[in-house]
Amino acid sequence: MNRVYYPYDEFREDLKVLVSKIDQPFDALLCIARGGMTMAHLLGEYYDMRAVYSINTIGYEDMQKNESVEVFNIPDLKTAKSVLILDDIVDSGDTLIEVLKVLGNRYPERTFMTASLFYKKSAKIAPNWYVKEATAWIDFFWTVDLK
Repeated sequence: MNRVYYPYDEFREDLKVLVSKIDQPFDALLCIARGGMTMAHLLGEYYDMRAVYSINTIGYEDMQKNESVEVFNIPDLKTAKSVLILDDIVDSGDTLIEVLKVLGNRYPERTFMTASLFYKKSAKIAPNWYVKEATAWIDFFWTVDLK
């Protein structure tokens, strides 16, 4: 499998592109941990928003996809009306589908929108907004730079 390194400078520029595409209001950010956490931190600062939450999922072990996605640590979103869910990549779409299902069941009166840096066209679901198509395994700077 091809692997490409994704550096901070490219990430920063891609986040600028992403915010220029987001054309719907939201009052909370929810990152899928761990991939969306760096995005949520910077976007929380950019939007001057303190309603920044995370939700945990386990769908991969290293580069190996698990049979199912586990969703846990679901935040209290009862004060939010519209939530922007963030993840670094929509690969198969399984994680995003499962997160939307769990959140929709718990908070049926909320609106959930999705944004990612990368999206694979073969995914079962597309994010509302994304920046680039993923064509290789991406080694994000936050995964490799401290190693």
